[in-house]
Amino acid sequence: MKIIEITNVDFSLRHFLLPLMVGARARGHEVIGVCADGALLRDVRAEGFRVQTPPLARSASPLAQWRAFIALVRLFRMERPDLVHAHMPISGFLARLAARVAGVPRIAYTCHGFLFNQPGPWPRRAASFIMEFIAGRVTDIFTTVSIEEAADARRLGIARDPVPIGNGRDPAKFRPDPAARARIRAQLGVEEDTVVITAVSRLVRHKGYPELLAAMAEVPAELWVVGERLASDHGEDMEPYFAKSGLFGRLRRLGYRADVNAVLAASDVFVLPSHFEGLPMSVIEAMLCGLPVVATDIRGPREQVVHGETGVLVPAATVTPLAGALRHLATDAAARARMGAAGRGRAVALYDEAAVVSRTLDVLGL
Repeated sequence: MKIIEITNVDFSLRHFLLPLMVGARARGHEVIGVCADGALLRDVRAEGFRVQTPPLARSASPLAQWRAFIALVRLFRMERPDLVHAHMPISGFLARLAARVAGVPRIAYTCHGFLFNQPGPWPRRAASFIMEFIAGRVTDIFTTVSIEEAADARRLGIARDPVPIGNGRDPAKFRPDPAARARIRAQLGVEEDTVVITAVSRLVRHKGYPELLAAMAEVPAELWVVGERLASDHGEDMEPYFAKSGLFGRLRRLGYRADVNAVLAASDVFVLPSHFEGLPMSVIEAMLCGLPVVATDIRGPREQVVHGETGVLVPAATVTPLAGALRHLATDAAARARMGAAGRGRAVALYDEAAVVSRTLDVLGL
């Protein structure tokens, strides 16, 4: 079969879809990646995949989205795939409708988080629901990364039989690694006994950086921030919050890293105080690396983190509970070790990349 895997940006194709593409190819299928152009596509092409780059845009502009839709219809008619598997809200909406217009035999969609579950103005949330409902009518296979959002899709009539497939990472790559810990800390000039709390995400408001930076004022630890703001990201700039954090030498901005596994192995605690998530890969990566996780009690993370056993869940968009959870783990090495070991065991059992890819391919009928 010829399969098209389509998402919004190069980051998503490289970090979320590439293992699935490799798995489908291993089962004998031809796989083409589709997303907006970007530097990270070189990694996908280096794996031997052909990647098409129509003018997809993370924009509310009707003209930009119409251009993207027309380009997708033309692409699908040219490639004549047997299956289009779409991801992310806007690219997933356009791709599914374009696939139907182009006569693609089978259309699949994986929801990585419904935008109508994201805090924000009700008109935007209503528009998101309408888009999902319309596109659901032309979707043959509907999957979600989280159990809660599969339940949402069924309850709201978006999909008749949604299947939660989860997310996964390779436990052999993401693991406790004393050598990597020593190397990264030496490179950064960080002593072994310094407690390091690490956040890995795009630098956008809904990842909770204002709350995290405020909370860290009360935590005796260093904060490492891995990630950057994508050119296509919208909303409030986080730089003023970093500038006025007052953390000075306790804050390290590491930017985009290809060695996130090593950075996590060099850390002591992982934190993700998001307001909205699907089923975050970063939490899985941290758990596999044996870190306790402090996350917000929202869809996705509360499915991953067992409160008091593998980490701590705190209310979203609050500072005091977040500071308390981080302070507790920063000052209690035994709790860190206990929760980290339990998190590693849970992640290996539930979020092994090979098992998740195999399950996804089975659901897709590949």
